[in-house]
Amino acid sequence: QVQLVESGGGLVQAGGSLRLSCAASARTFSRYTMGWFRQAPGKEREFVATINWSGGTTDYTNSVKGRFTISRDTSKNTVYLQMKNLKPEDTAVYYCAASRQSELGYLQEVYVYWGQGTQVTVSS
Repeated sequence: QVQLVESGGGLVQAGGSLRLSCAASARTFSRYTMGWFRQAPGKEREFVATINWSGGTTDYTNSVKGRFTISRDTSKNTVYLQMKNLKPEDTAVYYCAASRQSELGYLQEVYVYWGQGTQVTVSS
């Protein structure tokens, strides 16, 4: 069982930055591919970013490429999402998730553990 706890959300003006953190309880954290998803009001949850177990490979949804960076610190059992040049359309609840597969994960179905989410609100 892996518990994931997100933090770092908040209210920011357009063009601002936030860094989300996701702390994992498992000692085997390094074995999991990790992902960030988000759900805006009235919309379905969508993929944002993913990072493989070693941290050597990452990928992003097109709308955040060049603005968001996913990273992980195995020594701290934590995955991060650095968000820059935020836009009002980035407003959503952001969730981190853990997958047992070794390759990058784009689909929610491959993730077995989820955090409770953290709210990000970007004002115009």
